[in-house]
Amino acid sequence: MSEHRTSAATFEGSVPLGQLPEPGEVPSHMTALVVRAERFGDPQTAFQVEERIEVPPIGPDEVLIGVQAAGVNYNNVWAARGYPVDVIAARQRAGEPYDFHIGGSDASGIVYATGEAVSDVHVGDEVIVHPGHWDPADPWIAGGKDPMIAPSAQIWGYNTNFGSFAQFARVQAHQVLPKASRLSWAEAAAPTLVGTTAYRMLHGWAGNTLQAGDVVLVWGGSGGLGTQAIQLASRAGARAVAVVSDDERGQYAEKLGAIGYINRSDFSHWGIPPLVDDAAGQKAWTAEARRFGKAIWDIVGERKDPAIVFEHPGSSTIPTSVFVCEPGGMVVVCAGTTGYDAMVDLRYHWTRQKRLQGSHGTNDVQARAYNDLVRDGRIDPCVGRVVPFADLPRVHAEMGRGEQVFGNTVALVAAADENDGRS
Repeated sequence: MSEHRTSAATFEGSVPLGQLPEPGEVPSHMTALVVRAERFGDPQTAFQVEERIEVPPIGPDEVLIGVQAAGVNYNNVWAARGYPVDVIAARQRAGEPYDFHIGGSDASGIVYATGEAVSDVHVGDEVIVHPGHWDPADPWIAGGKDPMIAPSAQIWGYNTNFGSFAQFARVQAHQVLPKASRLSWAEAAAPTLVGTTAYRMLHGWAGNTLQAGDVVLVWGGSGGLGTQAIQLASRAGARAVAVVSDDERGQYAEKLGAIGYINRSDFSHWGIPPLVDDAAGQKAWTAEARRFGKAIWDIVGERKDPAIVFEHPGSSTIPTSVFVCEPGGMVVVCAGTTGYDAMVDLRYHWTRQKRLQGSHGTNDVQARAYNDLVRDGRIDPCVGRVVPFADLPRVHAEMGRGEQVFGNTVALVAAADENDGRS
């Protein structure tokens, strides 16, 4: 064990999955959901439960958390596939010794140990974790710039090891935030990655931040990201229009605050548009894109285009997003779940001076602001389902195939059931 784990008493052995020792008592080994390079591919088989993983040492500015529940996000579909990044190899190139990946970028739990430099987090605290992770000594950060844009910035539980899919998780102290006492462990673990990501997307880009009265087009309005974006827009007095795949999902988005929804199945122009010199193809594509834009107007009740388009599907939708965004507005994108090879027709981009903004993760200020909304009861975590730890491979495989439930999926780690943890 690390010499820095001064706040914990360690013992040889482990405890069964579903249990944790008393706070401050740390076993030498733990059960974890593990990806190894030789299993890269389908998450159903890439993830395997292993029972004799050493509990990781912590550094002076780090915290060890006994995990109660863990949220599921698309990033560990990528980790299981080893594509587009082999996260194990990337860490080994940086000098880390581990030949496996323990993912999970959302956690609720109890602090079990703190490093010697940690003063504002204490053993026994009930906490959640935000996913922004970086080197505090990075010159970019030392210069006062946004740490999530720093060269050292990473997503905890994806780029880093020892995420929430284990009995114990290792985090940096600045990532640790207080858990909302009114929430169960499962509810508290559900929304932080998607919620803080959505918060940054909507509030983080000066010149195009969310304003009252704005129209906001939200792709995937019934999913993890979309449900948080709709609520954030609604709380700010903006008008969210959801894009979904069926009416049931649209009605779910409306319950969260969307003023209406568009069923994307009613349109046929998705993907890369025809080239500009294909006159007939361009005419057909543009007609469908205009029809999509009119559907937004019909919901809004006036000919008002989205000031912000909340993007994450990527290649199949970016051309339409740029087309319908208002002049001077912003298409903000945090992922590419349908593909990374997006195309933008620059005629609708530069002449109408629209912004195509990448957004990734969260910084501390944004994470705390979002968590305050959750703690105040102004944001619903939107738990879609709660599953046992052993079901994590299956639910990642389903997510990778696009078979997502409404809201967020959460796995129980030490929590007894989906209601455990409410004060």
